[in-house]
Amino acid sequence: MKSRNLIIPSEVRTVTEALEKAGFEAYAVGGCIRDSLLGITPKDWDVTTNATPEKIQELFPETYYNNTFGTVGVVFEIPSHETLKVVEVTPYRTEGKYSDARRPDSVAFSESLKEDLKRRDFTINALAYSASKDELVDLFDGQGDLKNRIVRAVGKPEDRFGEDALRILRAIRIATELDFAIEGETRVAIQKTAEQLGKISKERIRDEFTRILNGDRPMGGISLAHELGVLAHIAPDLERGIGVTQNQAHRFDVWEHNLRTLQHAANKGWSFDIRLASLFHDISKPETRRWSDEKKDWTFYGHDVVGAKLTKKVLTDLKFPRDVIEKTVKLVRWHMFFSDPDKITLSAVRRIIANVGKEHIWDLMHLRICDRIGTGRPKEQPFRLRKYQSMVEEALRDPISVGMLSVDGSDIMKLTGEKPGPRLGWMLHALLEEVLDDPKRNDKELLEARVRELGKLTDEELKKIGESGKEKKTGAEEAEIAKIRSKYWVS
Repeated sequence: MKSRNLIIPSEVRTVTEALEKAGFEAYAVGGCIRDSLLGITPKDWDVTTNATPEKIQELFPETYYNNTFGTVGVVFEIPSHETLKVVEVTPYRTEGKYSDARRPDSVAFSESLKEDLKRRDFTINALAYSASKDELVDLFDGQGDLKNRIVRAVGKPEDRFGEDALRILRAIRIATELDFAIEGETRVAIQKTAEQLGKISKERIRDEFTRILNGDRPMGGISLAHELGVLAHIAPDLERGIGVTQNQAHRFDVWEHNLRTLQHAANKGWSFDIRLASLFHDISKPETRRWSDEKKDWTFYGHDVVGAKLTKKVLTDLKFPRDVIEKTVKLVRWHMFFSDPDKITLSAVRRIIANVGKEHIWDLMHLRICDRIGTGRPKEQPFRLRKYQSMVEEALRDPISVGMLSVDGSDIMKLTGEKPGPRLGWMLHALLEEVLDDPKRNDKELLEARVRELGKLTDEELKKIGESGKEKKTGAEEAEIAKIRSKYWVS
């Protein structure tokens, strides 16, 4: 059928025109056409053709071909946009049986565009457009589903999900990104086949999960995944929060609180790490929930510590990169810092910075803001939180790690004749403890004088100062913070 003239990038036109000039058919196809019809700039462009991979490669100066599905990447050295550096071209194809619900047992090239479109996942992705003819091929009323804002499987939904179970999660992701509904039969098929996700690699599940969280409506996406029985195959521990009521500071149960915290991170346009930590920050409230007769309310002591361990397990199982796991776990572990400008000390602030890392402290503050909004409070930055942010900024000027001291291991060895070993570490930590209490002591002359004193101590005496002293101070400070939390019902 004829269509309004879609805007097709010059790189894509170069590919389709070269194929047509050589006597082949060529259509831009799939998500790029869907997005173009919706007025969204496509993230990538795909072309389908009746040319074989070998014929495709003959037509272009720079290509690569390492795909069992026949996809050829046409490379443009100076693209008009980064997303157009590579235009992928795939021959029409039909697919054999899917024995493992992940990939076809066999792939055969076809001469029929219709056969190619029949194997695609959703009607809104089974759209092909010829720029030279201004012709939109729509065999399954994808345009109608775009108009009605519906995600519908091509053909029989259970067949499509049986072929590739990742389509189950992809349906949820696309519906979330576009703010579409999933059509009734397609919803039912997702619920029936959700367990097939167990056959899909964790990496592929992680990637779709990541795209849901990085979208504008992650709360809706996670809720939909739960409704359709899909979340149980991604992060089932999140669902334990459903119906778990909280203390008087919260309007919502643990489940909705986590989702609202996540959504606020998305509303602010904050990073994926903050979104991930927002979703998981209270994951262990269910198992740490206790009734306090004294307070006549629920408490959740230790849910930050337990939650950090569980978050690490979940993210490791989903094959997230180590750096993402480590940062998210830190944010979850330390999200319960409490801010009372009349009570908390700069020393405590510096310890929080030391624990979470200078590079992550503002992300922790952002998580705190999201956490507050997730309780149902309308104001994300009350006076106390703003005051705490000021204290963080002030503390960042002070040393919070051994590496920021005015003296280092080399200086100590020169002053005392010490050799590399445990004594150096004990001395450095002994110095850091003093500087955490009084940043003015981070003076080279003062610390060198203290080093000379420490150098005269026995191993036992030095270890006691370097380790036991630190543990005593840390314990006292944690007790102080716990006392403040208890007083103000911050569990």
